[in-house]
Amino acid sequence: MDRLAPAERTALLPALGASGWGAVPDRDAIRKIWKFRSFSEAWGFMARAALAAEKMNHHPEWTNVYNVVDVTLTTHACDGLSRLDIDLAGRLDKLAGDAEVQSNHSEPVECLCKIHHAAGEGP
Repeated sequence: MDRLAPAERTALLPALGASGWGAVPDRDAIRKIWKFRSFSEAWGFMARAALAAEKMNHHPEWTNVYNVVDVTLTTHACDGLSRLDIDLAGRLDKLAGDAEVQSNHSEPVECLCKIHHAAGEGP
């Protein structure tokens, strides 16, 4: 597996950037954060994403806190971005549907459980 060539990066990365994918500082990787309406919606996305990733034999780095799913894509075999990352990013975007995207990755990520707790709702 080869890293994306400069011409491929120029052609492919701007569209991903427009959809909320951002560069990861100090890594040849891209990252996107989705906020779903509930934990079960986030978990459903992760289950569908896992099946798609398994079919592609390309697996994301990700975390999940309640309704938030934070995904980083890079290809470990070439230590950087490859066509697999671009293809998986597109697939994940389709699977995420209308989930909210946090495009400013420098902002703290607030999950619903924290928001509800601060508002005095819930346990």
